Amino acid sequence: MFSQNTLLIFFAIFFLHVSTITFASDPDPVQDFCIPHQKLLGSMNASHHHGTPSILPCKNSSEATATDFVFSGTKAAGNFSEDGIAVISASLANFPGLNTLGMSFARADIEVGGINPPHFHPRATELVHVVEGKVYIGFVDSSNRVFARVLEEGEVMVLPRGLVHFMMNVGDKIVTIFGSFNSQNPGMQKIPSAVFGSGIDEELLQKAFGLDSKQIGSMRRKFDPNSK
Repeated sequence: MFSQNTLLIFFAIFFLHVSTITFASDPDPVQDFCIPHQKLLGSMNASHHHGTPSILPCKNSSEATATDFVFSGTKAAGNFSEDGIAVISASLANFPGLNTLGMSFARADIEVGGINPPHFHPRATELVHVVEGKVYIGFVDSSNRVFARVLEEGEVMVLPRGLVHFMMNVGDKIVTIFGSFNSQNPGMQKIPSAVFGSGIDEELLQKAFGLDSKQIGSMRRKFDPNSK
């Protein structure tokens, strides 16, 4: 039989564990919706924040309009990068209606042969829907096992939170995909940029990847905009 003190300690640890899991995600809303003040969004965008606050103060609900809950920026593709991908994000920064609702959205278009480099979202699981084209997509779990396949139009794949994933257009036309996230601020970290564009000590990179100084320099010039 457990003593009373032992049981109390057990329940304390259990509830601490549960609360840790609960508060690790976006907070639950305490009202129907919370449209943030435009002045706050404007100042946030002007300062180019990489991470947005989990909660922004609401304006009076009587001032909300249908426009606050509609985003029209995903009608067409954005500008393509050197990797051959164009991404338009619907996030709190440009879609006020998402505030406190714990979700966000993105449209990505990938040119033939183009890629979405290995990256991960630290705060969200992603659900990918292929609208048009054919894409090789997958993720790597914590045991380095790869889960990947070619998806075609109409298919959906889930990419677990925090796991590295990737995409490549393997068809003969531009791929269009829609991605939804279970966080209004999923975050994103690209693996190549994080490794070679962040200022990690060169000797460490040489030992970790078996590259010489010239090769490290080449990679840094590619992924670090501040590298000469």
